[in-house]
Amino acid sequence: MAFMNNTVITVALPRITADLGGGLAGQQWMINAYLVTLGSLILVAGSVSDAFGRGLVLRVGLVGFALASAAISLAPTVELMIAFRALQGAAGAFLVPSSLALITSTFHDAAQARAIGIWTATTSAASIVGPVLGGLLSDFLSWRWAFVANLLPIAIVLLLIGLLKLRDVPKGGRVDLFGALLCALGLGGLVTALIEGSNQGWNTPLVLGCLFGGGAMFFAFIARQRYGSSPIVPLELFRRRNFWSGNLATVFVYAALSLNGFALAIFLQQSVGLSATAAGLASLPMTIVMILGSFSIGSLSGRFGARVFMTVGPVMMAVGSLLFLTVSADFNYWQQVLPGVVVFGVGLTMTVSPLTSAVLGSVPSERAGTASAINNAVARLSSLVIVAVLAVIVGGQIDLSGFHRAAVVTAALLAAGALASWVGIRAAVAPSSRSLTSVTAEPCTASDVPMPVGVARTDPKQA
Repeated sequence: MAFMNNTVITVALPRITADLGGGLAGQQWMINAYLVTLGSLILVAGSVSDAFGRGLVLRVGLVGFALASAAISLAPTVELMIAFRALQGAAGAFLVPSSLALITSTFHDAAQARAIGIWTATTSAASIVGPVLGGLLSDFLSWRWAFVANLLPIAIVLLLIGLLKLRDVPKGGRVDLFGALLCALGLGGLVTALIEGSNQGWNTPLVLGCLFGGGAMFFAFIARQRYGSSPIVPLELFRRRNFWSGNLATVFVYAALSLNGFALAIFLQQSVGLSATAAGLASLPMTIVMILGSFSIGSLSGRFGARVFMTVGPVMMAVGSLLFLTVSADFNYWQQVLPGVVVFGVGLTMTVSPLTSAVLGSVPSERAGTASAINNAVARLSSLVIVAVLAVIVGGQIDLSGFHRAAVVTAALLAAGALASWVGIRAAVAPSSRSLTSVTAEPCTASDVPMPVGVARTDPKQA
């Protein structure tokens, strides 16, 4: 649900705007209000998950997500809609790291690789199914039902968690709430400047105040992580090659994924004239490809290593994006959109699970929640920034020329992600539980690759 609600709203945006108003800036904020709280609070959520137990944090997140979803479905104005979306993102922040950390602490070796493969497949599929669900509900019921639909699954998951015998041992410790506040305010200020700069002008007092104020707070957050006693983001994790390079690849890949999804959904409705359902169904082939391929990719990447998949996958996604340049005024979905969607889906399937395993496999298991949170935050924040500067990329509106510009930028981002993976990712032995400051990734032989590589990849972002 955390991943799906990041995309379910995309195809519903024209209907929401028609009901509540807000224009393009309102559409950007409906996306980014969710992403800014999700991206900033997911960092502290990882520490909370490790400190107080993954099961407890997951329950808190589920209840909060249900309440926020109900509030969104009743929102009478665009301002309240945006506020409730921010609350929903805050609750969603507690779902992702705790769920993946439960997997990494429960399963081991080959079973862990399969479990993470299932996790990445389902979360990726949820992200892509979101537009289909949002389109169907918007056309045949109301966009409000896209959020009411969260309540039943949440009730089922809460019941299932109660039936599980979780091996969940909290490790205790302090959580840096002030650091989390600095992060949230810093990111919020920067995002506000990026969105409103395109609308109000870059030299207005609001934009300049948010830009410099947000930048100062975010710098203070980084400094606190460096010198504080209980950092939300342990900077020593970035001494591990696969961790920092995997997160760098995540920046480019997930920014491209968000740009492509947003631009395609809006273009098909507002420029081509498709219904919300048809626009959502346009990306369905990508979901099918991911469901069919994610499980085998998890096993293959465990056998051959993450590097090749994290390089070839983004390249294929870039090719798929460039195929969208064939879209013309004489629109034909089957010839102009479907080939790009399928190729893009194949590349995404090759990328997601290996990326998650490369990142999480580079840290000790007791840091799984924190590592998952960091990687998810990187993915969400990259999405947030790319949506914030969308107006600059497309030239103010997503017409045919704007859509083509978005396709080119998407391809460029994916090429950068492929380069970061090829240069940075290396095979590494499974990390021990020793001090992070005294352990570095070590090279291993090909026969050693399956255990660490199957352990995790940057998908939470899926996230």
